[in-house]
Amino acid sequence: MTITFLAVTRPDRTAATASSGSGSGKSGGKSAGAKATEQPQWDGKTKIIGDGSTSYTGPQKGELKAQPLKPGEKPPQFVVFSWDGALQGDDQLFSHYRELAREYDAHMTFFLTGIYLLPKSKKDLYHPPKHGVGAAAIDYATDEHIRSTLEQLRKAYDEGNEIGTHFNGHFCGAKGGGDWSVDEWKSEIDQFYSFVENWKTNTGFKDVPALPFDFKKEVTGGRAPCLEGQKNLLKAIKSYGWRYDASSPGDFQIWPAKKDGVWDFPLQMLPYEGGKYQGLSMDFNFLYNQSGGETHGDPAQYPHWEQLTVDSYMAGFNRVYYGSRAPLFVGNHFEDWNGDIYMKAVDQVVKNVCTKKGVKCVSFKELADWLDVQKPETLQRLRALDPAQSPDWSTVVK
Repeated sequence: MTITFLAVTRPDRTAATASSGSGSGKSGGKSAGAKATEQPQWDGKTKIIGDGSTSYTGPQKGELKAQPLKPGEKPPQFVVFSWDGALQGDDQLFSHYRELAREYDAHMTFFLTGIYLLPKSKKDLYHPPKHGVGAAAIDYATDEHIRSTLEQLRKAYDEGNEIGTHFNGHFCGAKGGGDWSVDEWKSEIDQFYSFVENWKTNTGFKDVPALPFDFKKEVTGGRAPCLEGQKNLLKAIKSYGWRYDASSPGDFQIWPAKKDGVWDFPLQMLPYEGGKYQGLSMDFNFLYNQSGGETHGDPAQYPHWEQLTVDSYMAGFNRVYYGSRAPLFVGNHFEDWNGDIYMKAVDQVVKNVCTKKGVKCVSFKELADWLDVQKPETLQRLRALDPAQSPDWSTVVK
């Protein structure tokens, strides 16, 4: 009997107790809709945006060049490593995975939580849907962590990685994203933009340079906390020009399709314990099934659990690498659960798969670019493949 594990996620790893920020000014906690704007024509000069928190420095460099498949060509094996929260805390995991991506010629997607750029002293600027002013289910970041996160965002973008959104307060369950209306989701998105576009005003930092990108152009998708609320979220994002959503609670390893006009990039069910079960491709779900959700389970089991996690990722990878070539999606948090075994597992998987022939470790944005240039009939035939099915590619790609 095959058991499908629950698609459950938990909040980002909490930041340390925040210190007070300095400076003055107001962030648009109830700002008007943040519409996507036309790409400015690049003249080789940096264009400072707003209060100097962000800028336009030209098209991002190093992105995958999306090309349509040639007749009979086998698709690349895409693998997307994505991270919820994107805080550079004392553990320095943001920089670790940015550097690992660079080492293995990979790009990753870092989903930024908006309040990680908002000092706790300015938390009243946040008006979360269905919650009190300044409330959040996660900690606000310290000034030091805001500074270090800004540095990592800058470097990540310069190295070709994607910056997406994990929204703001990380509310789940009752009064969380699953209960939010379309307008409430829009408010959450507008506030995300406000916090990331006005961090200089809100923090008072005068010695930190502008981020080298325009958030309204570069953010083209996100992942909702706990994978909740996609139905109304998809309706909300239409006015922002976003191209994908990664909030589906889980699916088998098949080629993606569009849902309500945007690419749906779900977490995936992967073989677990030699194929006895199917487990969701996210760290919390391994944690849930290995130690019942306890973040510090039996240390004697850590090596075994780590190997089970690696084996599950690799089983999912091999199923499609030698089969349908459907993309593999891995979603994780920056955390230290069960002795860092889930971080160590991802380290191994990056090293194992990103070096293989025909594999492209890309961001969600790059994958959306690639899918958009393929023939619709080719994508339809790809989606009809069983994950483990290795077809005659001349009958699929015409």
